Amino acid sequence: MIDADGKMLGVMQTFEAKRIAREQELDLVEVNPKAQPPVCKIMDFGRFKYEEKKKQNEAKKRQSQIALKEIKLRPKTDDHDIAFKVKHVRRFLEEGNKVKLTVRFRGREITHPETAKRQIDIIIDEVEDLALVEMAGRMEGRTMTALLAPRVKPQPKPARPEPEAPAEQAESAG
Repeated sequence: MIDADGKMLGVMQTFEAKRIAREQELDLVEVNPKAQPPVCKIMDFGRFKYEEKKKQNEAKKRQSQIALKEIKLRPKTDDHDIAFKVKHVRRFLEEGNKVKLTVRFRGREITHPETAKRQIDIIIDEVEDLALVEMAGRMEGRTMTALLAPRVKPQPKPARPEPEAPAEQAESAG
């Protein structure tokens, strides 16, 4: 048995624990039912649930969502259009999202997969400062796909202040 302040009250009968909780106008909550004997705590259960929900909401706010953005191309996509798509890829990566590059083949275009590979390589070369290639250009049916992830920016290390010389040594040195 643990009281509301976290102090151990020792082993006691259930009816005695309920009486103590009632006197303090709090709830008797079973914390660990598998222990021998079971562990109970006196607490305001409504407040406990409220604080737990608040903690979960706060954790959810801090968590970052990584979305998968897709850029679709065709083997006949022009160089200017690819340059335009590169701007989109850069923006997605800067926002922290993954990018899937998809080149879709139609009809006889499938006989020239090297054009799609060249397009994907151009885009990867343009964004290599922001992206890590998780999956290089790979054929899947009538499409060639590549997956890019944003680079993790190294956290700047805090500069250590140099230890100052004691005042006595500084005076004698001058």
